[in-house]
Amino acid sequence: MNKSGMKFGGVFNCEHWRDGKLIGETEGKNLTTNEGVNKALDSLFHDDNEPTWYVCIFDTNTTTASADTHAAPQYTENTEYDEATRPEYLEGAASGKEVTNGNKATFTMNANATIYGAAIVSAATKGSTVAADVLWCGSKFASVRHCVDDDLLKITYTLSGADDGV
Repeated sequence: MNKSGMKFGGVFNCEHWRDGKLIGETEGKNLTTNEGVNKALDSLFHDDNEPTWYVCIFDTNTTTASADTHAAPQYTENTEYDEATRPEYLEGAASGKEVTNGNKATFTMNANATIYGAAIVSAATKGSTVAADVLWCGSKFASVRHCVDDDLLKITYTLSGADDGV
């Protein structure tokens, strides 16, 4: 059977700010979960309702696996930031086979924390692992961010798509 496919790839960029100064920047390529791919296919072809996406950060040294789900991620989410909910991923229209959040998801840290990565999920509630929600993707950053109270993490996520050439 001949196959043709599409591939998704994404990159998280994390800016680390302290006292109004950029003190570091890191990025990480994501792995799109099976749950995320199924959601994309449902949204594109099965007339599913499009979810609102949110950014979460994690403080465990773990790598996202394709079998991870929102209900059972391998990471432990960090919730020690001032915002009441996870920041919404406010994407612009797709252009050049990419979509990104021009308004960076901002986390105002309220405790010392080591942040290893970020994820895109379909739930606003900090720490939520409701099975009905979706974990689109997750990524461990190239370098960890050692945060203190009032540090800002500003996260951009860019998703691109292309034919896989098969």
